[in-house]
Amino acid sequence: MQEQYRTVAREGVHEIEINKSRFLCALAPAATEEEAQGFIERVRREHPTARHHCFAYVIGADGGVQKASDDGEPGGTAGVPMLQMLLRREIRYAVAVVTRYFGGVKLGAGGLIRAYGGAVGEALDTLGTVTRQRFRLATVVVDHQRAGRLENDLRATGRTVRDVGYGADVRIEIGLPEADIEPFRAWLANTTAGTARFELGGEAYMDA
Repeated sequence: MQEQYRTVAREGVHEIEINKSRFLCALAPAATEEEAQGFIERVRREHPTARHHCFAYVIGADGGVQKASDDGEPGGTAGVPMLQMLLRREIRYAVAVVTRYFGGVKLGAGGLIRAYGGAVGEALDTLGTVTRQRFRLATVVVDHQRAGRLENDLRATGRTVRDVGYGADVRIEIGLPEADIEPFRAWLANTTAGTARFELGGEAYMDA
């Protein structure tokens, strides 16, 4: 698995105008190809009179799923430069849709390539990106007496606390980089005088 990847910080729209044509780039995170397709269809419905809805998306931390569409623009002038911009910025799990309202002036192949790729690049700059890191999920089980202080210590040392559950004991769910697992075991045993239990789980990507 990839150790980390970069994705869109939030859903949003950025607009540019070139020779009276309007290019609206809608960006969104997308966990699956189905989510990406759903976002594309939503944008189409929001702009039913636009001439083109070109799109590109990259799914998978390794970029395993990539798709692009020119949606009626000359071949290779829209979807491909959009996809290339996402890949150049190392963006994953994201979808871009550029909606074009034609302004009556033809831009030529080079102009279209710059416009569509540029719209995605500017949208990424405007909306921002986040880096997500691969973590190992784990649960710390501790008695109620020690739980409050331990949770504070975890947060103070920069650990990623995902959830806290209260029952007969307190279960604190955390995320750890793989290299930190054994040092964390030692830290936990020392901090709780060996009274806490440590349970390793699966893997997930979280904000770095």
